[in-house]
Amino acid sequence: MSDIITKEATVELEEKDTVGPAAVSEASVVAPATKRKKAKRSVPLGQVHILATFNNTIITVTDTKGGVLTFSSAGACGFRGSKKGTAYAAQVAAEKTLAQAKQDYGVTKADVFVRGIGLGRDAAIRAMQVAGIALDSVHDVTGVPHGGVRPKKARRV
Repeated sequence: MSDIITKEATVELEEKDTVGPAAVSEASVVAPATKRKKAKRSVPLGQVHILATFNNTIITVTDTKGGVLTFSSAGACGFRGSKKGTAYAAQVAAEKTLAQAKQDYGVTKADVFVRGIGLGRDAAIRAMQVAGIALDSVHDVTGVPHGGVRPKKARRV
């Protein structure tokens, strides 16, 4: 009787030693360790940085220390070519970024820092009010040349 049991046991072991998906026994399959979901932090007061050039508008939402929360641009919203520099493209990009910041991080109030002279400056600020984020202050941080570029050489007549 014990001979029969050992023969059946050896047959089962031989079947488990085969190569392929059948070779993995149920005992060797280990469930993956459960990873805890990272808690989103709450940032009620943030900063909105708007870079408005002639060719594109980039909106970045950061915390008060400058750590980036979300960002978007007119190009990332599907606008291509000369359409990226329009006020409407800047408005769409700002609405997308601000809605995501409000949903993910709970941004309710923000300081605005505007850089550049593009068409999207005012449109992006107006989009903040549409998104329901209160403006705390608006700063223009566009670079100002100190002395400018070197002038052309004097014309000889």
